[in-house]
Amino acid sequence: MKEMKAMLRTILICLVGLLFCDQDCLEAGDWKVGMARVDITPVKPVWMAGYASRKKTVEGTTHPLWAKALVFEDKQGKRAAIVTTDLIGLTREISDAVGNRVAEKTGITRAQILLNSSHTHCGPVVRGCAAIAYDLTAAQQKDVDEYAKLLEDNLTRVIIQASESLSEATLAYGEDKATFAINRRGKINPDGPVDHTVPVLRINDAAGKTKAILFGYACHNTTIGLFEYCGDYAGFAQIALEKKYPGSLALFMLGCGGDANPEPRGTLALAEQHGNSLSDAVIRAMDQPLDPIKGPLTVKFQRTDLPFVDPPSKEALIKQQGQGDVYSQRLTKYLLKQLDQQGAIETSYPFSVQVIAFGADLTLVGLGGEAVIDYSIRLHEEFSGRRLWVAGYCNEVFAYVPSERVLKEGGYEGGDAMKYFGFHGPFQPGVEDRIIQLVHTLLKP
Repeated sequence: MKEMKAMLRTILICLVGLLFCDQDCLEAGDWKVGMARVDITPVKPVWMAGYASRKKTVEGTTHPLWAKALVFEDKQGKRAAIVTTDLIGLTREISDAVGNRVAEKTGITRAQILLNSSHTHCGPVVRGCAAIAYDLTAAQQKDVDEYAKLLEDNLTRVIIQASESLSEATLAYGEDKATFAINRRGKINPDGPVDHTVPVLRINDAAGKTKAILFGYACHNTTIGLFEYCGDYAGFAQIALEKKYPGSLALFMLGCGGDANPEPRGTLALAEQHGNSLSDAVIRAMDQPLDPIKGPLTVKFQRTDLPFVDPPSKEALIKQQGQGDVYSQRLTKYLLKQLDQQGAIETSYPFSVQVIAFGADLTLVGLGGEAVIDYSIRLHEEFSGRRLWVAGYCNEVFAYVPSERVLKEGGYEGGDAMKYFGFHGPFQPGVEDRIIQLVHTLLKP
């Protein structure tokens, strides 16, 4: 009789535990996750990125800039790495170099590594990213080149360190909303769309403690234009979350925010306010029952050429020398140099799409460049039966990526900004369908 009572008591305790246990705590052993961080704040002043109008160099640091890495491994040993950076953006050359170096050391291939940039406008110039925007002295360019080499080393190291710290973990997903983003093309289209969704992926250790939080938002990090290194609202959100969950790693991944700005903006206090609004949304999501994320991992990476409109002839470029604003004049010189050195002007860009599928539970789609929100909206509509997380600013920030609507409307994101990136642009019509079709191809079983 005593044995029967003891058995019933044990069963009751187990049932109560199951009732009050968050669902994802039942999935221990499905995953191994490693994580690491490295400070990528320049050790000496490097010209600041984001605003071409700046006339002086950096004067200090509000808070450090970070590169943070998560390496996921499923039961079959398949791995994927997600790296977030407090930077204006990365280039194809830097991302590919990092991927190749990591592959040599870990076996994690370039296709298995997604690198996202927060697009803070209070970080250093990254070599090759919107290079036409800056008029640097030889000494300033040398500092940019040296930082790029150090950045490549740091990004390689943070992924390797994360791959060496794998331990059992559970994954769970949820969403909430933050409402400070607005569509910034109001003068062209007052009804431009915006997405306030805050996706959240929680990583717990085997004991159920929060180990890392990957979260996102589709909005430019342009609250401020300080002459100090700062992660803007995304930096403040990460700081707030790591304070809320001691010992955790908070990683921000920028969505398709090419046509969205924070509102209001202009002060450091507002950047912190928006950061706290975003972290509050993450906390609200974390406080709700989250959906368990199982494996296996599927990782795919592919490019498609996005054609530009026909380039100007050499004769036309020679005639337009000295015309237009200073950036147009720099572009003319750049294109003439490209003709002399390569014999032709680039006619397209090899756009990248990356997919990381966590079984059937969550699919992350990473788009290159400054993609506008229409891409996320359309992909969610066309894959309505699938849980998608669509991120822009992945692997390389080479230009704005307009939808067909934005391309027709024109304006800054529609083509006017191409000169800052060294392209005669804009893209030819059909750019949106090319990208969406590639996503469909990669998401086929």
